Amino acid sequence: MKAVFERLSPRQRSYAAAAGIALISLGAGYGLSMLGGGSDDGDAAADAGCEEVLYWYDPMVPDQRFDEPGKSPFMDMQLVPKCAGGEAQAGEGVSIDSAMVQNFGIRTAEAEYGVLEPETTVTGTLAYKGSEVAIVQPRAGGYVQRTYGHAPQDLIARGAPVVDLLVPEWGGAQQEFLAVAATGDAALTSAARQRLRLLGMPEGVISSVARSGRPQSTITVTAPQSGAITSLGVRPGMTVVAGQSLAEISGYSPIWLEAAVPEALAGSARVGQPVSATLTAFPGERFAGRIIAILPSAQDASRTITVRAAMPNPGLRLKPGMFAQVTIAPERREALLIPSEAVIRTGERTLVMITQESGGYRPVEVRIGREAGGRTEVLAGLAAGEEVVTSGQFLLDSEASLAGIDVRPTEDAPTTVGENEAQANADEPRTYRATGTIERITAGSITLRHGPVKALEWPAMTMGFATEGPAQVRGFQRGDRVTFTFVQASTGPRIVSIRKTGQ
Repeated sequence: MKAVFERLSPRQRSYAAAAGIALISLGAGYGLSMLGGGSDDGDAAADAGCEEVLYWYDPMVPDQRFDEPGKSPFMDMQLVPKCAGGEAQAGEGVSIDSAMVQNFGIRTAEAEYGVLEPETTVTGTLAYKGSEVAIVQPRAGGYVQRTYGHAPQDLIARGAPVVDLLVPEWGGAQQEFLAVAATGDAALTSAARQRLRLLGMPEGVISSVARSGRPQSTITVTAPQSGAITSLGVRPGMTVVAGQSLAEISGYSPIWLEAAVPEALAGSARVGQPVSATLTAFPGERFAGRIIAILPSAQDASRTITVRAAMPNPGLRLKPGMFAQVTIAPERREALLIPSEAVIRTGERTLVMITQESGGYRPVEVRIGREAGGRTEVLAGLAAGEEVVTSGQFLLDSEASLAGIDVRPTEDAPTTVGENEAQANADEPRTYRATGTIERITAGSITLRHGPVKALEWPAMTMGFATEGPAQVRGFQRGDRVTFTFVQASTGPRIVSIRKTGQ
């Protein structure tokens, strides 16, 4: 063998030496593995702090199990052992070493009662008051003699002339009426007068004919209400028939504000709820109103619900078609609140992880409501004072699923005295105080121009308040400066007490 090795070239000798070393190393490794056979699993279990390891898993993919330790094929991390007896040690919750709590960054927060006021800000448009639309029509056919120079979108006052009509058939009927009246026969005169009424002649025209003794075949048609002429269909020289639409007059004091509320937020709007609006035409000003209707159908394209509010329009400053940013004031009520980051949505149900008095963590099913400002309303499943996990809850939930820990259903939530007291306080209406000036008084309400109400985050505005009856506002008049208290009832704000400033 030595003679063969000496006949090799230096490079061949190097290759042969390397191959020999590799064979020796391979044999030594095999021998060591045979001597220490069956101890790997025991060492891994000892390193994990377990008497027996059931399996290894990746916390990020807990459903996948492995028979041996190693690196996760899913994440750049080592597999975690699952110790035998872990379920029994944990009881009804997930137990975690105190050092691991800090490593996982687990934080908790207490479920407590508070006021959740998610203000809804949407866009809106001012519009004519659709319930105050007057159609100007002639009572008889005739010819247009004068139109008074009106044009569409002109403002017109109630009683102002719109058009003069010449009605030929009225002339003959009036002549007959005068002839009958000259006979002195009361019955025939009454019958002739009734015939003039049936021809559509106003009572004022009939009386004028009777007094003057002269026929009056030209009638002036006037505006039945104040507003804007939104439609005008008459011109000088036209021939019109009875019942033809000559003009359309729409009122806009108060003016309507129609806001597009997203379908998901439609539940936060109700009739009687106060709203406020800002317009680019009047920077720095805020206009108040109240919801009068929620239209029954949604817009297919935008998936929004139209909410209609009525707003005072003194001086007719607000014009139909103006664009507005609308804030719908929420209903103030107390609710059980938790941080929104604590909520785990699985798709089928909603969970939170809570801490237990005996130690550990347990999943709890909850039913949630509104969400605003980083907090979520809990409708069922939690009690005030329970601690919920706000960070690291997903790892705890995965561990609970692996351990087979049952989720506490919503109906098993404890009821505390504090919760009952808070709910009782929430049912009692809160009283608010403000000062203002009386704008209008009716039998059941009073309109006040009041200052800001900080407790409700209301700016200065003019709005109506319900009263307990005429006796409550007896002795007050428009322009009085008053101090008043009110409550936010289900039907809107209601005056509790009112007195003149300085008394």
